[in-house]
Amino acid sequence: MNKSVYIMAPNANSGKSLVSLGVLQMVMRNTANVGYFKPIVEKKSKKDKFVETVLSHFNLNMQYEDAHVYTRKEAVALKNEGSIGEVYDTIIKRYKELEAKFDFVLVDSASIGEDSNPFDESLNASIAQSLNIPTLVVLNDAYASEEELIEQVQVELHNLLEKDVRVLSVFINKAKNATAETKTRLEAIFKDIPFTIIEEREELSRPTIREVAEALDAEFIYKGDSIDVITKRTIIGAMRLSNYLDRLTEGGLAVISADRSDLILGTLLANYANFSQIRGVVLYGGFKPEPSVIKILEGLQQHIPVMIAKSDTFEVANAIGNVQSSIYPENTEKIKLSLQLFEETVDVKRLNDSISSFKSETITPRMFQYNMVEKARKAQKRIVLPEGNDDRVLTAASQLAEDELVYLTILGDPETVKARAKGVLGLKWNEDRITVVDPIHSPKYEAYAEKLYELRKAKGMELSQAKDLMLDASYFGTMMVFLGDADGMVSGAVNTTAHTIRPSLQFVKTKPGVNTVSSVFFMLLHDRVLVYGDCAIVPNPTAEQLAEIAITSADSAIAFGIEPKVALLSYSSGTSGSGADVDKVREATAIVKQQRPDLLVEGPIQYDAAVDPKVAKGKMPNSPVAGQANVLIFPDLNTGNNTYKAVQRETGALAIGPVLQGLRKPVNDLSRGALIPDIYNTVLITAIQSEM
Repeated sequence: MNKSVYIMAPNANSGKSLVSLGVLQMVMRNTANVGYFKPIVEKKSKKDKFVETVLSHFNLNMQYEDAHVYTRKEAVALKNEGSIGEVYDTIIKRYKELEAKFDFVLVDSASIGEDSNPFDESLNASIAQSLNIPTLVVLNDAYASEEELIEQVQVELHNLLEKDVRVLSVFINKAKNATAETKTRLEAIFKDIPFTIIEEREELSRPTIREVAEALDAEFIYKGDSIDVITKRTIIGAMRLSNYLDRLTEGGLAVISADRSDLILGTLLANYANFSQIRGVVLYGGFKPEPSVIKILEGLQQHIPVMIAKSDTFEVANAIGNVQSSIYPENTEKIKLSLQLFEETVDVKRLNDSISSFKSETITPRMFQYNMVEKARKAQKRIVLPEGNDDRVLTAASQLAEDELVYLTILGDPETVKARAKGVLGLKWNEDRITVVDPIHSPKYEAYAEKLYELRKAKGMELSQAKDLMLDASYFGTMMVFLGDADGMVSGAVNTTAHTIRPSLQFVKTKPGVNTVSSVFFMLLHDRVLVYGDCAIVPNPTAEQLAEIAITSADSAIAFGIEPKVALLSYSSGTSGSGADVDKVREATAIVKQQRPDLLVEGPIQYDAAVDPKVAKGKMPNSPVAGQANVLIFPDLNTGNNTYKAVQRETGALAIGPVLQGLRKPVNDLSRGALIPDIYNTVLITAIQSEM
């Protein structure tokens, strides 16, 4: 069951609060343990009124501080510093903490104001895309005509869909132009997205007495029974009493000069006699009424609020007209009206079923990286790094230790390594998490050499040869993994691939049932994560090897939270092509289907048909994989290696790997051009693999 929904509004004054309240009430009918999250609030000095409203009205089991992360100003500052990634990563972390605590989390976007800029919209869309949860879009019908409304809805939705926001439903709020026909037209354009038209209710946009007082910086003479009632109309008292009384309407706000004793007393007496039901009185001019009037007011035991504003008629009327009313905790009348309107308008059962049944077919790059970090943090594995003479390795090790994600053994001369790390590079060096071992001086050196001799003597190895090999950091590190003194090894920043994996092939060997060691790259594109295999190890696999690569790649995807849809690639799709190369892929696909009927697999299939839904509809319309593949198996190393590098360079994708698969214990190879983040990520992946 889906555990969350994101509510966002691309334009200002959308009335998004109404939808948020309605969805929360809907969810809480069946789910008691509900959380609320608004990552970006407007200001830190004053609490966000709507966050407070949600927490108090629904009595949610959380503190205000848990419900938000940044102010808008803080987010903009980090963006200007080039640290917008930190914003998204922190929001994901906080969201995942709430997701673990609550059965359902409603996520609210930052409010879009009149002074908003493209960054605000982009930020909200990127948060939705990063969290990878279904989105409800609320749009304000603030347009001149129905045609303009439909045009703008298309612009806003196409903009969101192009950013891979998963739009589940759209609400046209404060409807002035929208009708049932509008809904029909929009649903014909966006066939998979239902629309709801919510009519405009004037009371919901009218200010309360409290909001009027705040806008005028007014002082209350009397607060009456409540200052949190909605004012339905503003009545300016600037005429004779007899004419004025005829204009008093129920729920009105009377605005009167403080020296018009006749109008003041007439208004209050009319209310007292049930001639009218005024919600409040504003006295302008900056002075109090005459003492005699005050005395009469006191004698009437006044039940309606009366305030004094310092401005004149025009300024007061203008300020009241410009109040942007909002929902706040004490505003129970507006909360009740909002919930009633939602229930009257929205097909609640359909919406609830739609949210509950939503299932994402992809995992976003930021969520993938977050999950990777959290899995490694939970596992707390020990990883050996044989290349202690490389500055990149030392820097990555320092960062991993500082983040408390793994324990590390670095091979090299302890004094030299530490002097380089602390002195020359100036790195933080957590010796509780980083151990430096020199193989020749290790108390385990002799035992490791004897074990290697025992394992390889049938192949003609002498003990003296084993002792020589055990001075090689790759052999020493691999033996640590083999004997359980480390959970995995990462090497290759200096050493070749052959040098890194040769010891593993000699004595770690493959898992039961696996004959081929292969590799995958996790390709982190802007909107999703793809698994590419094999791009580093097997030059020209047979059909049996290709099938095994597909199966182990699918299992690797599962281990990292990706539900695999496997495409075995070729230069033709389906039955359209022939020849030895395509026949090999066809045979491999048949083997996979026979050995692993639980996997969704397609092949042979071309790359474009595998990943592009539009192409897939034309080439393989009935395939459950075509257009949706996330595990892509290349027919040979030449194709795979060139493709991953081309995609990486042309799209800016982050390629994590190669990640070796099929070994009994994890050993991973780095590119000799590896950057510090590559080493960091590969260590985390190795730690997670050790749990598989």
